[in-house]
Amino acid sequence: MDTQTQLTAEELNEIIQLIYTQHGYDFSDYARSSLLRRVARCMAIAEFKTSYELKYHLINDKSFFAWFLETLTVNVTEMFRDPIFYKELREKVIPTLASYPIIKVWHAGCATGEEVYSMAILLQEAGLLNRTRMYATDLNPVNLERARQGIIPLKQIKEYTINYIKSGGTNDFSAYYTAQYDNAIIHKEYREEVVFARHNLAVDQVFNEFQLICCRNVMIYFNQELQNRAVHLFHDSLSPLGYLAIGIKESLLFTDIKEQFEAISPLTRIYRRKK
Repeated sequence: MDTQTQLTAEELNEIIQLIYTQHGYDFSDYARSSLLRRVARCMAIAEFKTSYELKYHLINDKSFFAWFLETLTVNVTEMFRDPIFYKELREKVIPTLASYPIIKVWHAGCATGEEVYSMAILLQEAGLLNRTRMYATDLNPVNLERARQGIIPLKQIKEYTINYIKSGGTNDFSAYYTAQYDNAIIHKEYREEVVFARHNLAVDQVFNEFQLICCRNVMIYFNQELQNRAVHLFHDSLSPLGYLAIGIKESLLFTDIKEQFEAISPLTRIYRRKK
């Protein structure tokens, strides 16, 4: 059955309100069409035919809500995703970061951590990891726990190795993980350099000052109002001349503070906060 046809805009609003009331997660400013598809997908997987079934389980089953949140918010991610982005980081951002005695980096919406560890490898290769404080946040606690463990299916490593080489990496990629059965485990020295914490871009505030913020392929799920809020949050969280990296399909053009940023790499959407 096509579950999406069973979910009206009014029913979606009721579900959004229920989630906020019962669990404290605010999806009211997420892009409606994308959210409708995601909720419908959850219903299809759970084999729910009506919104009443979904609402019943959201209210009465905590374990179901944990699954629902994970399924609803999981983002597609991979190590060294969009290799040209990491190549631009190597060439245009990392050399400037090297001038700071302490470097603070924030990955907002870190999902399961693949891009966080990609950044850690870049910093290690530049000799900067030992003076970098890395923060990785997500609203989904299941994502955070998976990211914290640094476990990656071994079948994905071949693709990640190719991405790494395309990004300008010259080391043996296998030096960054240990193969164990069907998984690759990121080495402890990289996992221990990251502070993982829950943070919700829809409602939470500034918590530090950073030289680099990465929030890639997250804001495409927000409506314009929430995108604007997030960019304000990033602006206020950056040190003067700090860098902001967003997804290749995302833009600052529709935010009311776009003039506060200059494009360092228009192709890969790397910006710098103006003084």
